[in-house]
Amino acid sequence: MLKAIPERARLSCAEKKGCEGVASNAGKITAREWAAIISVAAAAFIFNTSEFMPIGLLVDISADFGVNEATGGILITAYAWAVCLLSVPLMVATSRFSFRPLLLAVVGVFGVGQLCSALAPGYFPLMGARLIVACAHAIFWSIAPSIAARAVSLEHRSIALSAIVTGSSIAQILGLPLGRVIGLALGWRMAFACIAAFTVALLVVLFFAVPKMSAGEPFKVSQLPSLVKNPVLLSLFVGTAVIATAYYTGYSYVEPYLQQIGGLSDEAITTSLMMFGVAGVIGSFLFARFYVGKRRRYWYIRVSLAGVALALALMMPAALGGMGSVLAVFVLWGICGVSFNVAYQSEILRFAPPHAAAVATAIYSGIFNLGIGGGSAVGGAVSTAFGMGSVCFAGALIGAAAVVIACVFLIPAMRRTRPVE
Repeated sequence: MLKAIPERARLSCAEKKGCEGVASNAGKITAREWAAIISVAAAAFIFNTSEFMPIGLLVDISADFGVNEATGGILITAYAWAVCLLSVPLMVATSRFSFRPLLLAVVGVFGVGQLCSALAPGYFPLMGARLIVACAHAIFWSIAPSIAARAVSLEHRSIALSAIVTGSSIAQILGLPLGRVIGLALGWRMAFACIAAFTVALLVVLFFAVPKMSAGEPFKVSQLPSLVKNPVLLSLFVGTAVIATAYYTGYSYVEPYLQQIGGLSDEAITTSLMMFGVAGVIGSFLFARFYVGKRRRYWYIRVSLAGVALALALMMPAALGGMGSVLAVFVLWGICGVSFNVAYQSEILRFAPPHAAAVATAIYSGIFNLGIGGGSAVGGAVSTAFGMGSVCFAGALIGAAAVVIACVFLIPAMRRTRPVE
């Protein structure tokens, strides 16, 4: 297989003694490399916990500031759109900085945003604090995959990337419920304060665990068209917008969907939603195990995208069939959702030019958040016009379009295009 990690990530220890973030023992991952991977995965956990947490605290936050839940929900929408709009500009602006100090600075800003959230005296100051966190989020998810990939040798890249996704998935299992428990017991402000305190400890760990990594050549805005001209990257970006929209068309309304269509209790819905996180962890392990070889990669992408569309199509009979069938569909949905996500990030690192890998990942992150907002908007429009029962069918149709894009455009482009040497 041709090497695809950006050139800065592929210096061998034979070529450069004391090389940056590359395994010195090609046969196994060293303890130092595991420390780097786990610490970045912990950062992924805390970043995604912060993103999801306001969903579980929305009622309390809205009541505290005297606004309705629709107005309170703008906190979530504004966060996603801010990440979408800021990912590329912030990554271009910071591309001249080395990854390690940039990571530490981003996590520091993230902690400040959490503290400001905990101390916010009103709704709009809280909105401003959340936008600070969104800026940190935009840069973090632009550099986290590259840092994880560069912390190990090429043969272990899939393990490093799957670890980052595992941290994100565990946030859905433990982070969101834990934040809700703290918020209900001590108030929503304390939930943000706890994340701020955890961030301080995480900064110390990252300082010692993440190796130094060179900055490389700064990215220029004039180089953006070259990324769009790459047929693989263009197909990945378009496909990401479509499949993320499909995913969040259904996921954004899964709670009222299960209530209204399936008649599930609050406890059953909470248990079902946690299955997404469990399935995500399973999906990350499957990626690390099976995402090798050209033929496997092609089939892995097809199956993961088709699985998301199929899960959305099966939601109506699953909801009518009871909790057992819902859990089964959620396992399929969660595994395939994580699988396409990490597979697409892997291909971006494989085909992006060395100087543009982080910016290409930033574009991916921005487009994914565009899909989050777009899916929520589509789901809302469909539920209003045709009823809640039509939401997941709409998502399935959009998901089918993503499968077509992958089969007709992405995979043929991957076959024709030479990965970055």
